[in-house]
Amino acid sequence: MSQVLSDKKNLQKIEYFADNQGFTLDSFLSKFNKLFVVYRRDNISKAHAYLLGLLKCEKNHTNMERMVEQVPDQAYHQYHNFLSESKWDYQQVNNTTALETSALLESCKTKSGKPTGYIIDESSHLKKGKESVGVARQYAGVSGKVDNCQVAVYSSLCNEDNVSIIDVKLFLPEQWTQDKERCDKAGIPESEQVFKTKPQLALEMIKSDKKLGVQFDWIGGDGLYGHNTELTHGLDAEGLFYVLDVHKDELFYLEKPTLSIPLKKSKKGRTPTNLKADKPTCRIDNYYQGLSEEQWEKVKIRRTTKGWKYVLVHTVAVWHWDGTEENARQRTLVITRTLDKKPKVKFSFSNGKLEEYTKDEYAYFQCSRYWVERSFDDAKNELGLSGYQIRKWNAWQHHQSLTMMASLYMLNLKIVRKPEYQLMSLRDTRIMIIAHLFSDQETISKLHDQMLIRHKNRKRDIDRFYKNENDS
Repeated sequence: MSQVLSDKKNLQKIEYFADNQGFTLDSFLSKFNKLFVVYRRDNISKAHAYLLGLLKCEKNHTNMERMVEQVPDQAYHQYHNFLSESKWDYQQVNNTTALETSALLESCKTKSGKPTGYIIDESSHLKKGKESVGVARQYAGVSGKVDNCQVAVYSSLCNEDNVSIIDVKLFLPEQWTQDKERCDKAGIPESEQVFKTKPQLALEMIKSDKKLGVQFDWIGGDGLYGHNTELTHGLDAEGLFYVLDVHKDELFYLEKPTLSIPLKKSKKGRTPTNLKADKPTCRIDNYYQGLSEEQWEKVKIRRTTKGWKYVLVHTVAVWHWDGTEENARQRTLVITRTLDKKPKVKFSFSNGKLEEYTKDEYAYFQCSRYWVERSFDDAKNELGLSGYQIRKWNAWQHHQSLTMMASLYMLNLKIVRKPEYQLMSLRDTRIMIIAHLFSDQETISKLHDQMLIRHKNRKRDIDRFYKNENDS
């Protein structure tokens, strides 16, 4: 009982920071409490304590030993049992997180007038040794090379700069799925011991979240997903609109091709059996290089501290054929390039018609992945998404679920406090939570004043850039 009271006392310390809008960590967690009750075992206090630990521990120190040091009345073996042995259902927690995030971003959509995106992206977690579930020598985006790591596919909801991760699937390399003993040792359920590509995992998440009732207006992702026809055809079958990046060597047709099996030209050789197109293909990068300046349109995509971020955008109706279907599929090719001396160029295919959306809208869809990449940075640096010392399947899934919950809480609080602190970042939000959780009033006032000074300086720079832009 004393432990529960201690946890409740810590939660109440945040209320100063959020209570005038009627939103506290305690009220947020109440939506999840029943999910942490397994039979007669009540894990609610452990879930609350773990979230407090995620909020308190600093970058590269979010592990159970540090949490014990930072959160009173907790023990290492209790955290370990809560993550590794407890049977609470991480997927049910993820579902609740997804629906709560969906509802929150629907309210953001009402205010911003911007559509909400469902963004797919993978992220890697560098690890040592061979015991951690799913770990292997594979490409790690975080280091930009092949490294020893775990890789997971994540889905996020995004409305302008309001973004949060809502679901995750751990990628299991074939060296794992072909080794049942190793999978069993890591606690991987038999139903999950099947090799699936990252696009297959992404399609599973999309279908599941759609069925769950998660609301979104389009689907985005990088070239790994845009190039994969199994995924894009699956989205077509689901009637879901997407703008997915593709690689520069992607082939397409500028005119709709007629597909037929060519006649045999001589008595020698095999009779043709494969379909051939009657139009030549075009590589995206070759097409891009042939565009004139008149074929680009300059559009705004987001506000920055240095004025509006502009890109040049070009859209065109094209046809894409995977070489097996009886007909090519119409797509809209979206190309954007920055205004830098060495411009950054992005290519995307969309199953939306060219005339359905403006160039501004297509550029917004494509460029929203920026905020998702930022959300990964925040989740790793501020909430310990990668900072765990656990090896087995259940523990990994539990940590990810709790981190996504913490991310949603931070987004809620950021939105709640935005009228008062328009420039509040996730870092600012977390610092103030830490202050009210663990510090005296003098420290709280000091951190609050420091935040206001940072905001004042940033606001001065922002106003200067936008004034110069308007004057010009």
